[in-house]
Amino acid sequence: MSARWSRRDFSAGSVEIAQRLIGSTLVRILDDGTRLSGVIVETEAYLGVEDAAAHSFGGRRTARNEAMYSVGGTAYVYFTYGMHHCVNVVCGGIDEPVAVLIRALEPVEGVDRMTNHRDTGQKRALRERDLCSGPGKLCKALAIGREHNGVDLASSEVLWIEKPATRRKVRLANGPRIGVAYAGEWAGKPYRWWMKGNANVNGGRRGPG
Repeated sequence: MSARWSRRDFSAGSVEIAQRLIGSTLVRILDDGTRLSGVIVETEAYLGVEDAAAHSFGGRRTARNEAMYSVGGTAYVYFTYGMHHCVNVVCGGIDEPVAVLIRALEPVEGVDRMTNHRDTGQKRALRERDLCSGPGKLCKALAIGREHNGVDLASSEVLWIEKPATRRKVRLANGPRIGVAYAGEWAGKPYRWWMKGNANVNGGRRGPG
């Protein structure tokens, strides 16, 4: 098993963490002990009170986003559009509400269970590259929900992040974040990163590279 991200690893800002997370592995342990995992291949950084696209913009602090104000390494999981969960990694120190949204994974362990979790009722089987190719998809595949909001990724036994087993160079591309047209000038900020050439990044949204 690879080394886990420690508290110190989460202490940087969201722009740096969003890039460093690419190539690391998100791990989820189910109640029956089954291990599910996937390599992180796409992320988005949210810069807190100054960022009009962030849930904490202007210092907004509610029961929903309280986890953003926790210490770096806390999971911030929220429910959106009445149907999807999204998992974020809180960065920095306490009361610095910045975070990184995990947008896509390359499935590694537990693909069959992920497929069962993602059962759409359609006759056509899901392709493996489509299992975790979006923030809502990956949360459903890994059975991540609101019960994981506030989980400490540095010490949890059910949800954590592991460093790459080998130091291979990852080629990154970046561009504007998705679904934040409401954020004015912040909508075009190039704070989304993805692994170049990886098939698990949502194809229609990869941008150049």
